[in-house]
Amino acid sequence: MKSSPQHSARVPFWLRWLIPVLLVLTWLAIAGVGGPTFGRLDEVSSNDQASFLPAGAEATAAQDWQAKFRDSDEIPAVIVIESGAAISPAQLGELASLKTGLEELDLGSAVIGPIRSEDGKAVQFIAPMGSSGETKESVQELRAFLAEAAPESMQTFVTGPAGLTADLVSAFAGIDGILLLVALGAVFVILLIVYRSLLLPIAVLLSSVFALCAAILLVFGMAKLGWIQLNGQSQGILSILVIGAATDYALLYVARFREALTHTTNRTAAVLTAWKASFEPILASGATVIIALLCLLFSDLNSNKALGPVAAAGILCSLFAALTLLPALMALLGRAAFWPFRPKLVPAGEREPELVTGLEGQKGIWRATGSLVSRRPRTVWVASVLLLLVASAGVLQLKANGVPQTDVILSASNAVDGQDALARHFDAGSGSPAVVVADQSKADEVLAKVKAADGVGGAYLLAAGSVPITGAPGTPSAPDVREGKVLINATLNFAADSIEAEDAVRVLREDVQTIDAGALVGGVTATALDTNTTAQRDLVIIIPIVLVVILFILMLLLRSVVAPVLLVLSVVLSYAAAMGVSALVFNNVFGFPGADATVPLFGFVFLVALGVDYNIFLMSRVREESLKHGTRPGILRGLGVTGGVITSAGVVLAATFAALGVIPIMFLVQLAFIVAFGVLLDTVLVRSLLVPALAYDIGPRIWWPSKLGRPELDAALAGDSGALEAEPEGAGRR
Repeated sequence: MKSSPQHSARVPFWLRWLIPVLLVLTWLAIAGVGGPTFGRLDEVSSNDQASFLPAGAEATAAQDWQAKFRDSDEIPAVIVIESGAAISPAQLGELASLKTGLEELDLGSAVIGPIRSEDGKAVQFIAPMGSSGETKESVQELRAFLAEAAPESMQTFVTGPAGLTADLVSAFAGIDGILLLVALGAVFVILLIVYRSLLLPIAVLLSSVFALCAAILLVFGMAKLGWIQLNGQSQGILSILVIGAATDYALLYVARFREALTHTTNRTAAVLTAWKASFEPILASGATVIIALLCLLFSDLNSNKALGPVAAAGILCSLFAALTLLPALMALLGRAAFWPFRPKLVPAGEREPELVTGLEGQKGIWRATGSLVSRRPRTVWVASVLLLLVASAGVLQLKANGVPQTDVILSASNAVDGQDALARHFDAGSGSPAVVVADQSKADEVLAKVKAADGVGGAYLLAAGSVPITGAPGTPSAPDVREGKVLINATLNFAADSIEAEDAVRVLREDVQTIDAGALVGGVTATALDTNTTAQRDLVIIIPIVLVVILFILMLLLRSVVAPVLLVLSVVLSYAAAMGVSALVFNNVFGFPGADATVPLFGFVFLVALGVDYNIFLMSRVREESLKHGTRPGILRGLGVTGGVITSAGVVLAATFAALGVIPIMFLVQLAFIVAFGVLLDTVLVRSLLVPALAYDIGPRIWWPSKLGRPELDAALAGDSGALEAEPEGAGRR
């Protein structure tokens, strides 16, 4: 018998209007301040090498010593001028006159050169320039001068550390605008398709954008105070992560709000009901991601340490926006938010269908999925595991041991072309030598050892008054001595960012430390070597910490041990499969030479933390339904009612991370593919089939050791008919 619609009691004015309006006004004020701050992030952001260095590595200690030999924080720009034929003496004289013009630009210390190549087809200048955050502008000025002043028949390049840094900064330039527009556009289209409403997608996007404004304000303040180090990499990930996470949390809340509107005509009551139902899973989800990201603080890489608190701040703001701003907007809009497909009030007698199998009241793909899971649970989860294991085999093809710096930038780069020209005509390591810091008393012995080392083309002591790194070769009679240490520059026979150069640095370190145990070997190559080594060490240390943290949070949420362990294992397997497929795509489709050593760690943190999100959304609802109807009907009911919202959330998150691919940086493109593919894999296969089928096969013992895990209680909740009809293949009677 259908009951008549029930109308809730009148809600006080302060709860119905005052609080929602105050919350919206508060967030408007935050956005009003945080929005303009978005354009000021460059003030507190740095893309120089120091922001990515491993904090405790030998190369970092060597760089600190190098700074003591400098009168300024200059970094070298290597200017290469290349001719198709041998440069005549007259042309060489013309090129020599460029030195005066270069020095008149007043970009840094005295310019060294021209240095003619052995084949006579190129010359190079070394132009030290300040690293005060204006490297990009200085390099642009230098390139503009050379384009006008150099002979038209010759090509000019500005490369070396300064040139590569400038092009890296330019590649990150799209983060502030293009990336955000692409991400928001993709999310808006998906929300339109999901909701078939205009107001609701706008409300959801508003909560996401306001969350981003708050995150930017928080991150800017922390960076301004020196608490964190912000770079283009973490800045880009922040935008994507906030938009994706805030939208995911919003989707979960909106689903519960829509469901609540079918039970009452009072929009405020529906808002509060939805808030109570979604608070715990959203909080648990956000806490999981925040703590997982903060585990990056255990990293010894400055870039990882920088990303941890930056991204965690973004998730925190997403959490607050989903639990305050969005409910306030829904309280003001009510059913109008869903126009033109407003949810209708369902009579009380039809709201909770009598469950026998758990499929009652379900339609379409989720009824079909639930039916498959209930009929063949063991077949489904075993097949899913085997498929993931096969995909995981591709991990063996992953080449995540670093890539040359010239391969990092995927767009056209004058600096990358300049490195190629440099290698064609000069010693491959020219302009980026290895730097040896040695004790003054052993300087001559160490210098001799360096010169004799395999892979070293030449070496010299730094003379008093010389410019570090860029001084002309030759053994000075009066070396520059600082605190009892001297500096030796060693030009390698290999390109500074090559694997061969890294091997040469390893050998060089072993050789010089046989003479001076305290000697340090640094420079561009040593930094790349130490970064890769540190990233691999971080992978071993941080992954177990993240897994333990996630497991603990899941145990608290689900009041169980078995379910959390299985959920963590499922997302780890999903991560391995995503990395395996990604490795094959990187090698055979994109043709990448390898991957940054930090890619596996970042992929793990994002995929595992975000993958657990969807399992939290699913299993928290499954537990809720199991308390009413028993475990197996509760699993099917939970799968059916969360299927659409979680799939939508997965598509949204995949789309937002895919937007990172518009930034022409190999690391970000690879991370975009890994997370986007991994999230879709987790959403479609792991959360929709593997987890429900495994839980269904295990039955009530999935909740062990809680009371819900007792078969007799579960049978009582399900009822005798449910217990008889819900028997899966291979399972005993409950």
